[in-house]
Amino acid sequence: MSDSCQNLSAVHQWVAIVPMRSGSKGLPSKNVRQLGGMPLYQHSVRVAQEAGASKIVLSTDIESVIQRGHSDTVFLVRRPAKLAGDLSPMDGVVAHVLSHEVGLEISDSTIVVLLQPTSPLRLPQDVHESIQLLVANDADLAMGVTAVDSGVLKYGQIVDGRFVPLSRPEYCFANRQSLPEVVRPNGAIYAFRAGWFRRNGGFETSRIAAVSMPEERSIDVDSVEDFERAEALLLKRREGAA
Repeated sequence: MSDSCQNLSAVHQWVAIVPMRSGSKGLPSKNVRQLGGMPLYQHSVRVAQEAGASKIVLSTDIESVIQRGHSDTVFLVRRPAKLAGDLSPMDGVVAHVLSHEVGLEISDSTIVVLLQPTSPLRLPQDVHESIQLLVANDADLAMGVTAVDSGVLKYGQIVDGRFVPLSRPEYCFANRQSLPEVVRPNGAIYAFRAGWFRRNGGFETSRIAAVSMPEERSIDVDSVEDFERAEALLLKRREGAA
């Protein structure tokens, strides 16, 4: 572990949650599919380890993962069937991990970092930044974002036959070059305190710190094409480090 990881862990105890279910229509068994020599989910586990997590919790219904057992820092939580469906919300999965019935003894003051396996190219520095921004901004949530085309500010909806801008009306008629930067949530990182989440009952809040991440670290694997692109980017990264 690097000195920066040790310093961060000493100041802020934090727990990583890596959620993964067996069902996936876009890419079957994607969470355990081999990416760059290890299962997809293991890339998130490794980042959590390298970033200095005091505890890593795998929430899963995948039997092959459950049967592997746990270690001193990696804990397994069997996900109930009601939380493993296509439409199961992530806030329910996190609430289950943080519930007293699971018995992980995660205190209200503990920082939790949600690392979804479908974002395998994030780096430890992204995790560090999420924790630092959460604390420095006194935010409820720190969330990974990546830049997108600002042209979306020109968009609108048709309501009762009328065009209703999604943002400011003047943006619909502005030159694209003059539009402000726009970002989207990338799903790679969500950092929050356990107590806040328990009280809030979910992720919804207006107090969100933005963790800016480049496109190449923000890929979200949901199809064969996404997987192949992630693999190509991972290979390029490894070649650059060699």
